[in-house]
Amino acid sequence: MVLSQFHFVEIGRVALFAYGPDKGKLCVIVDVIDQNRALVDGPATGVKRKQVNYKSLHLTQFKLNIGRAMRTGNLLKVWNKESMQSKWDATSWAKKIANKSLRKSLSDFDRFKLMKAKQARNRLIAIECGKLKKQAKKAPAKPLRVRKRKS
Repeated sequence: MVLSQFHFVEIGRVALFAYGPDKGKLCVIVDVIDQNRALVDGPATGVKRKQVNYKSLHLTQFKLNIGRAMRTGNLLKVWNKESMQSKWDATSWAKKIANKSLRKSLSDFDRFKLMKAKQARNRLIAIECGKLKKQAKKAPAKPLRVRKRKS
C-alpha cells in the first residue's frame, strides 16, 4: 500500500468542516492540541481561530508549509501565495459540493427543464446506439479462429 494515499492530521493540513456552523468552509490546522482536538484557523474563509474535534473535519490533500501556531495575518499571506482557494475549487470534491448546492436551489420549473434536457440527451444516445447496433448486424461475421495442431 502506498503511504501517500493517506492524509494525516498535521500542522498546515487544509481541512473542510463536515458539520456545524462552519459546514463546508475550509480551514488550516494550526496546532495539534491532543489526540481528539486541533486548533484551526481559516482567515480567507471566515473561520475564526478555535479548537475543533477531529470528527468534525474532513482532511484534504492540501498542506501548507507553515510553522506551529502561526498568526492569522501570516497564515492569510501563505494561503494567498499558494492560491489555495483556486486549487480547492479545481478539485472534483469542491465541484460536487457546488453542484449539490446548485441543485438544492433549483425551482420546480428548473427541475422540470433539467428533466426534459436529460430526456432529450438520452433519446439522442439511444438513437446513436441503435444505429451502431444496426451497422454491426450488417457487418460480416468474424471468421472463426483456426488453431494449428502441434505435430
